[in-house]
Amino acid sequence: MSIWGSLIGGMIGFSLGGPFGMLLGSLIGGKVSRSSFKSFAQPQQVFALALIVLSAKLSKADGQVSREELIAVKDKLKIPEHELDQVGKIFNKAKEESTGYEPYAKQIAQIYQGNINVLEEVINILFYIAEADGNISDQEFRMIQHVSQLFGLSDAQFNGIVEGRKSPDKLNPYVVLESKPDDNLTDIRKRYLKLSKEHHPDLLLSKGVPQEVIEESKKKMRAINSAWDQIQKLKSN
Repeated sequence: MSIWGSLIGGMIGFSLGGPFGMLLGSLIGGKVSRSSFKSFAQPQQVFALALIVLSAKLSKADGQVSREELIAVKDKLKIPEHELDQVGKIFNKAKEESTGYEPYAKQIAQIYQGNINVLEEVINILFYIAEADGNISDQEFRMIQHVSQLFGLSDAQFNGIVEGRKSPDKLNPYVVLESKPDDNLTDIRKRYLKLSKEHHPDLLLSKGVPQEVIEESKKKMRAINSAWDQIQKLKSN
């Protein structure tokens, strides 16, 4: 069953509170009583909601919403046709409201506190959305970078995400593994094993990353493996 249609239908707004609760509450209005809401939001629903709202904010970061970006939100996040109406309501409301992206980013950071790998995946997929029109504008990049900072990610973690989105022949393996060329192989291997564990698709699924976007998450894992292979070859020469 798709997670997207349950964002409003599942009535998770007031159980979240904060800006997300206010956003969904404004969509539902007075037609639904608070007693109708679930006590807790499902992790996959929270992640999906975060992506939709931040994607909406990202789509106007450079002052324009391109057709490609709108298509990306539908296609890249695998939103089925029959769910577009509900998801579109959330996207448009988030795009039109005056609230900036910062309060949402701070709430996401609180929700996923202690799960930095999940927060990294939000950043990873925001880049995926921004790439839709073939070019990430400076404004989009700065917004994603600021969201990363609000999430509490380090510069090394953010740079690792950016580098990991490159093709294997163009990425800097040391940046991907958050290491330096003069680090010894043993220390780099420890970093590789740690990152491999944190970004394993099964772990991400268990932490709330939806199945609908896990294929994009797998690319990070492939970049980590490719970087380790390259470093082993470099160190053996």
